[in-house]
Amino acid sequence: MGFPDRIERTLELPHPPAKVWAALTTAEGLGTWFGNDATVDLRPGGTARLTWSSGDSAELTVERVDEPTVFAFSWPIYGLPADDPRRTRVEFTLQPEGEGTRLLVVETGFGQLSEDEHTKAYDGNTRGWTSELAELVQYLDAA
Repeated sequence: MGFPDRIERTLELPHPPAKVWAALTTAEGLGTWFGNDATVDLRPGGTARLTWSSGDSAELTVERVDEPTVFAFSWPIYGLPADDPRRTRVEFTLQPEGEGTRLLVVETGFGQLSEDEHTKAYDGNTRGWTSELAELVQYLDAA
């Protein structure tokens, strides 16, 4: 039996693409809505590091930067040991919609996992994107 390989979310945001792009690709943006602090080397092959007040951190590898429409990174899979080389890929696609932006978020790569690994990672990231994207909306609305 196959497992879902992707998590996909679409948001209709009442903010221009440039504002959404900055929230997704700058240390200030990522360090506010996605973590508590961030560093970003915004180029393919560059890294971004997110840290949380809990002491947790994640290192992202920038995969694609097509300003202002596509930003993608790969990152460690939730629930796996830190030295596990497997990663998932997250891609943000921005499309102008009137005065706002349609944001498509797709995370792929869960199909490479065993059943137990998949359940933990897929369920954890599904819940995580619900929470994190709500924080993105709050960040954008407050800015």
